[in-house]
Amino acid sequence: MTVVLKLGGSVITEKDEPETVDRAALSAAAAAIADSAVGDDVVVVHGGGSFGHHHAAEHGVSTTEGTHDAGGVRAIHGAMCRLNAAVVDVLADAGVPAVPVHPFSAAARDASGDLSLPTAQVRTLLDEGFVPVLHGDLVAHADAGATVLSGDELVVELAPAVAADRVGVCSTVPGVLDEGGDVIDRIETFEAVASALGGSDATDVSGGMAGKVRALLALPAPAVVFGPDALPAFLAGESPGTTIAGDDTN
Repeated sequence: MTVVLKLGGSVITEKDEPETVDRAALSAAAAAIADSAVGDDVVVVHGGGSFGHHHAAEHGVSTTEGTHDAGGVRAIHGAMCRLNAAVVDVLADAGVPAVPVHPFSAAARDASGDLSLPTAQVRTLLDEGFVPVLHGDLVAHADAGATVLSGDELVVELAPAVAADRVGVCSTVPGVLDEGGDVIDRIETFEAVASALGGSDATDVSGGMAGKVRALLALPAPAVVFGPDALPAFLAGESPGTTIAGDDTN
């Protein structure tokens, strides 16, 4: 079984402290991955948390607003590389054969915003027994310089590319919440939960839950959104939190 696992940036970093890793949370996640039956058949994607988001905000860069400032590009990408190195090191210390993969080196958007992400290296690394670890990053963007490539976008690109059987999104909340703050067990259409997620016009794919749900519904494999404490259960094959499965995954 092949799993694509997203570790939210707010899960593994201290949100209010620039460039600060939450060592306890990251170590717990690494231990869960190392102890799971998934073994080598996992691709890890992590968000930016207090690393990338801090620098991106400083330079006014987002998924839609780009920059031609080389210094800004180095600052944002450099921060994400530092976080990625920390994640890979903690996974390696736990016995996971983790290796870094930096999207900025390969991905691109065309002028209309469509993403091109080569994935042959990720598939080959999986076949060779490694655990590729990708991260939210910048991406070369025609007519915009460089824009943000979110971890959520990476998950959407990678899951079909590696024929993932399951997708997990580890967030700071225990699942997708309804208007009353309760976890929604299963989502099959966006319309069914639009009111709870702020309406059908939500387009934030870099952090908003509405954007996550929209993207995950389009995947060919079922996705599960859950909190950090439920990571071992997800890796054991359970479906804690919210299962998101569109028509093609039912």
